[in-house]
Amino acid sequence: MNRFSFPLQALAGAAAALCALAAAAQAPAPTLPAVTVQAGQQAPRADVTGFGDQPLRELPLSVTVIDAATLQASGARRLADLTRFDASVTDAYNSPGYWDYLTIRGFTLDNRFNYRREGLPISAETSIPLDNKDRIEILKGTSGIQAGTSAPGGLVNYAVKRPTENDLRRATVEVSGNGGVLGAIDLSGRFGVDRVFGYRFNVAHETLRPRIDDLDGRRSLVALAADWRVGRDTVVEAEVEWSRKSQPSQAGYSLLGNILPAVPSPHLNLNNQPWSQPSVFGALTGTVRIEQALTTDWSWSAQVGQQRLKTDDRLAYAFGCTGPDFYLADRYCSDGSYDLYDFRSENEQRRQTAAQVKLKGRVATGGITHDLGVGLLHSRVRNRFQAQAYNYVGVGNVDGTAITTADPTLTDPSTNRDERSLELSLQDTIRWSPQWTTWLGLRHTRLDRESVRTDGSRPTGYDASLTTPWVSLGYQIASGPLVYASYGQGVESELVPNRASRYSNAGVALPVRKSRQWEVGAKGGTSTWGWQLAWFRIERPVTNIESCTPAVPDTPCEARYDGNALHQGLEATLGWAGGPWRLDGGFTLLDAERRGSTENAALNGTRPVNVPRLVLRAKAAYTVAAVPGLALDGGLVHEGRRSVLPDQSIELPSWTRLDAGLRYAARVQGLATHWTLGVENLANRRYWKESPTQFGHVYLFTGTPRTVRLAMTADF
Repeated sequence: MNRFSFPLQALAGAAAALCALAAAAQAPAPTLPAVTVQAGQQAPRADVTGFGDQPLRELPLSVTVIDAATLQASGARRLADLTRFDASVTDAYNSPGYWDYLTIRGFTLDNRFNYRREGLPISAETSIPLDNKDRIEILKGTSGIQAGTSAPGGLVNYAVKRPTENDLRRATVEVSGNGGVLGAIDLSGRFGVDRVFGYRFNVAHETLRPRIDDLDGRRSLVALAADWRVGRDTVVEAEVEWSRKSQPSQAGYSLLGNILPAVPSPHLNLNNQPWSQPSVFGALTGTVRIEQALTTDWSWSAQVGQQRLKTDDRLAYAFGCTGPDFYLADRYCSDGSYDLYDFRSENEQRRQTAAQVKLKGRVATGGITHDLGVGLLHSRVRNRFQAQAYNYVGVGNVDGTAITTADPTLTDPSTNRDERSLELSLQDTIRWSPQWTTWLGLRHTRLDRESVRTDGSRPTGYDASLTTPWVSLGYQIASGPLVYASYGQGVESELVPNRASRYSNAGVALPVRKSRQWEVGAKGGTSTWGWQLAWFRIERPVTNIESCTPAVPDTPCEARYDGNALHQGLEATLGWAGGPWRLDGGFTLLDAERRGSTENAALNGTRPVNVPRLVLRAKAAYTVAAVPGLALDGGLVHEGRRSVLPDQSIELPSWTRLDAGLRYAARVQGLATHWTLGVENLANRRYWKESPTQFGHVYLFTGTPRTVRLAMTADF
């Protein structure tokens, strides 16, 4: 199929369909769902804050909530798609077909520790479907009172769709890319005496045919959520989802010697060997929760959840080169050649179990009110792997024409991991007066971690006790904004990789490192508009694990802390709705630099790789009064220059992308239908999207080529 045939056909077909529907509609068009990214004060509540009962507009935290209507309208399918909604969230090695990484406030989230589902910790080392998600909550900044250990950028929480009060019967069909097709069903209702039982059933299947070569695949989802209103004060909720995704990934491009190459065709995929196989991500995840009101002011809840993942990770892996430039470990050769490896890590088994109890309530003493919360969380992680293949199979080239022979021999041991943690959390919201409020939080974590190679060698283990506080003071201006200042800590534990050939202290746990954040902000608005402004400063100790060099050649080096990373910046968001218009947008200005390095003083003052200084996000929607049910959408994404190398000698240019869409609501033969025509990268611009470093190697990823999707949702 010609690369541009489907988009042109889709545009023509969609235009004809919209015209036909407009003419055929016999009843007033149903109302278009509001499509709004809820930032700061606009979202009512978010579990990820740790103060879930308090409205976001009253909390001194920076949080973005992306609701189901926005996910549906935007065509978001994966974690990486969330970068279009918040200016503080950017890409961090987001290869199509693989699991995703996010950067928040310039720090890459840890896929093992920075993600939650229904408030419980999960692993994001997989592909997480969004079809059955009611909202995605993004907390920005350190998360010491929300998580035991985590990277300082923030947290992401997935909340699943729950039973609706009114019966829901909804079907969705979507066509996108080079002819990929999605079919989904969403059913919900209540039954029984007094309708005490509720259910929500989601099924989705998609054939994946993106406009990138050798990337076809498929995915499926089956999910059920149910609840039982046992009495006026007791609710039991349970949900489970099964998903499977099979798709190759797109191998990254790289520097050619010391040159940033021209942007190649965005359709190119270097993972195109005859022996290349898809990566397969399977997951079975579920939770059970009971909530019980004790009095009008006090309640408790208990929750248990488990996530089981099975992954076959496969890639024709380009890494470094041996050629005219001698050996380069961090890029491709100047002639476009690279060393190619057959990488296969199959039957990876990850299991995470968590149980949590919470007690919350209110105490009034004189004119002072305390909103109190205490929680206890126990979690266990058990990861089991097999020996993996990582075998040199020849020389590839950036034209994608080189053919090599597979070598799936299992040559490399992997590492099995076990972890147990127990976390005690305390929160207190002290309302001194209608204007002044103090928020206090504290989390104490007890960790026990062990690892051993799959061949039984190199066992390691350590335990640690960690305490992280958070405090904030806020002033609510009468009929005006909330102004606040806060201080908090986040904590991470680091184990030196068990490679005695490189590290003199291999397998040793480094002292716990604490990140510290200061934030000053304001948020306010009315029923038609809202805004938030925040300044932040985060300091994080940095290790030399990725970059340490021995004092004597060919001898191991000592892994240790070497200075810190300082990220400070300004975030702003604004949302407004008036008449036919709805506008949402924001920007982030980020000053990030390395400080205090003694091992490589030349890095001091430099900007981290793959972190833009300026990011803009903007969305606009206009309801066309002359055509009832019709709305026009537009989106702008801009990201500033990024450093490719630590010394900033090579940078990616800034880039801007325009997206557009049409939404149309009409009643057809008695059915309420919603049609969406979306175009990503409307101008079909070629650009380098990001430049992440993985295992010491620089990779380059292009922006998605112009992609059209046409979706129809019907309620019956």
